[in-house]
Amino acid sequence: MSTTEIAKGIYWVGAIDWDVRDFHGYSTYQGTTYNAFLIVDDKITLFDTVKSSHKDEMLRNLKKVVDPEKIDYIVVNHVEMDHSGSLPALMELIKPEKLICSPMGHKAILDHFHRPDWPFEVVKTGSEISLGKRTIQFLETRMLHWPDSMFSYIKEDGILFSSDAFGQHYATSERFDDEVDMAEVMHQSAKYYANILYLYAPLIKKLLATVAEMNLDIKMIAPDHGVIWRSHMGRIIEAYDRWSRNEAGKKALVIYDSMWHSTEEMAHAVEEGLRETGVSTRLINLKVNHRSDVMTEVLGAKAVVLGSPTLNNGLLPRMAGFLMYMRGLKPTNKFGASFGSFGWSGEAVGLMNAALEDMKIEVIEEGVKVKYVPTEDHLEQCREMGRRIGKRVLDSLPAEA
Repeated sequence: MSTTEIAKGIYWVGAIDWDVRDFHGYSTYQGTTYNAFLIVDDKITLFDTVKSSHKDEMLRNLKKVVDPEKIDYIVVNHVEMDHSGSLPALMELIKPEKLICSPMGHKAILDHFHRPDWPFEVVKTGSEISLGKRTIQFLETRMLHWPDSMFSYIKEDGILFSSDAFGQHYATSERFDDEVDMAEVMHQSAKYYANILYLYAPLIKKLLATVAEMNLDIKMIAPDHGVIWRSHMGRIIEAYDRWSRNEAGKKALVIYDSMWHSTEEMAHAVEEGLRETGVSTRLINLKVNHRSDVMTEVLGAKAVVLGSPTLNNGLLPRMAGFLMYMRGLKPTNKFGASFGSFGWSGEAVGLMNAALEDMKIEVIEEGVKVKYVPTEDHLEQCREMGRRIGKRVLDSLPAEA
């Protein structure tokens, strides 16, 4: 992979991970990129590094632009190991004048690498550092999605190095949004948000307001994963604004697992009832859908309907695992319901409703429980529940929706 000059004297020098398929529980079937950027100025500056496994690829890219030992500054926007794993090797090779990071970044780097002798320069929101012809302005973005995270803005070029914000796990030889399929980029952006940033929605809403107040003339957004935004920045910023406000559309999900097909029959009946109301509906079988793809669907849904049989006085493991995963991401502004079959005890519906309530998702139906195999009457109860939920979805939306 060759380097890309994203603006005069500013280069992409990262690495592409074509093979990664799991990112701490998130399915990355399109791989990912570890983006790093180099500015050649009076002070040559590197922004972030890459995962340690891809250090050699990054070094090859750096050497196509400059001798790495001539780099003066390294900026660490985010200390997570996919962006700082190569930092010790780069520090040893480059021996930079300054290692620039946020206050929380300083603490995180020490906790990770235990090198208090490194030449730290700690910056805060509003701090600026001159590189010669260019100036870096810094903005701390704590808990988006680690305490150390920050943005670096190049004032003269209007380039925002946005750390993990606005990123996608998407491996491609193209570097810019207008060079690839935008539908795929937006899908991967939604998946990234739903599985990594969802729980930080209030902070993202506040950050977007702060960036607007700063009146930055942003011409390009360069995240640490995926493609660089230069032609569709308005589209991704509008999407983040919508997602941060937890807006939901005319959409309902039926998410289920089944043992001997009884709960599956019920799921199909609930979905049929929902569909009759004109609500956009997805039937999601946890046996064949990864939890991170399910969460991507949850992002835009107003109703979440769960189905599981009872097993050992509890839930099937896939449903229990999904609920734990969803709880950690804290979806809001939704309502839900549950259904399921049972043999002799029948706790599953109550447990799923309790999990929804714990997530502050309004439970609007007591739920349908069926012993062993549903009859046609039972399936009609499920359809009717779907119709009631569908009507509630439609009634909850503004008139223009």
